[in-house]
Amino acid sequence: MRYEEAREYLNLISAKGNLLGLESIRVLLRELGNPQDRLKFIHVGGTNGKGSVAAYMEGALRQAGYKVGRYISPALFSYEERIQVNGAYITREAVARLATEIAKARSAIARRGEPESTIFEVETAMSFLYFLEQGCDLVLLEVGMGGREDATNIVTATVMEVLVSISMDHMEFLGSTLAEIAWNKAGIIKKHTPVVSWPQQPEALEVIRQVCEKQEASLSVLREEEITDRVYGLREQKFSYRGLELTIHLAGTCQMENAALAALALLTLREQGYPVSDEQIRSGFENTRWEGRFQILRENPAVVIDGAHNPDAARVLMEAVGKYFPHQKIYYIFGVFSDKEYDKIIEMTAPRAEWIYTVETKDNPRALPAEELALAVSKVNPRVTAVADVPRALDAALERASGEDVILVFGSLSFLWEAKQYFSGKSGDGQIKMKNRTDRSAL
Repeated sequence: MRYEEAREYLNLISAKGNLLGLESIRVLLRELGNPQDRLKFIHVGGTNGKGSVAAYMEGALRQAGYKVGRYISPALFSYEERIQVNGAYITREAVARLATEIAKARSAIARRGEPESTIFEVETAMSFLYFLEQGCDLVLLEVGMGGREDATNIVTATVMEVLVSISMDHMEFLGSTLAEIAWNKAGIIKKHTPVVSWPQQPEALEVIRQVCEKQEASLSVLREEEITDRVYGLREQKFSYRGLELTIHLAGTCQMENAALAALALLTLREQGYPVSDEQIRSGFENTRWEGRFQILRENPAVVIDGAHNPDAARVLMEAVGKYFPHQKIYYIFGVFSDKEYDKIIEMTAPRAEWIYTVETKDNPRALPAEELALAVSKVNPRVTAVADVPRALDAALERASGEDVILVFGSLSFLWEAKQYFSGKSGDGQIKMKNRTDRSAL
């Protein structure tokens, strides 16, 4: 099939939804020859920070000469973004070719009456096939949701597990307490493997320790007091960690911790026989870019996009706003899915806003209607308007904001690409120009 046909085929599978569990992906991968068994994985789980930590690790490992695959969930700006090798997205030709191979496998499975694979399972299988044919030395594999019953947990050849910050999210699937969620997240831990963890809340950390003990896995926990000499900035941040003097270009108050966790993982990986020097870590981190994480799209007024979509991420986001924009007026463009704890997100964020424009994801059954979100926001901050979409919200915010103000686009990850599409091209002074309405609608 051609690329367009492959995408249509994948969309048809996607329309059937997702289910947690490993039975159907096990059947699919067996039909495909179990490509995952011939790869080596660094499995990255947790709630907030998976993408940033994996991005830092990839940068350093590439500097060390490794061919590194990355499986990202969710992708923000293009379908191909979710499967990468050394930073290059999977090609459209490869998507078409591998989708054809997977379609044949699914047809054979259907004829036998065995379980049908979901879209996430199909895309996970596609990533394994691609990483194998590309000859990846290591694969940074991000968990989709949870861990224990997530399709990515079909892998057994794990070199290491990395657990980022764990917080309350997807409670309808993962549990109603932090301990239950941590138990699900820690389900990726395999026998006799090294585990590197964020300094979790005590309830979550105790569960992780118990799972590690059961799996006879070694556990290293990031100690925040080892992060010293902090210098914050929107364009550049510096800090020291275990003798490493590091410079990063991802903004956000949590990024030093994310980078330090990645450094701890790399130092642990080095002990497992995967050489990566201090200089390669420094260079890799300095060259790391990861879009959609407190990213500045333009200045005067500043437009910032961030993927904060649960209470813990919202808390970190507001810490960053307080650090980088302590006195500026902030205009929000905010949308969220109905299954998120949006009341808590509103409570944390809404009081700080000069004005809030609520938006919703079109054609998504999980989307909370903009009007309903505006009503919830009005209980905390009456300066709120429901708007049809992100471009119109940006039009309104840019008209209202002065050059010294800040426009913050956050909530559902699906909004970030819309905000980025709104802007294109650079002027000579380094600022980003808006496209006109005709150009935007054509994107």
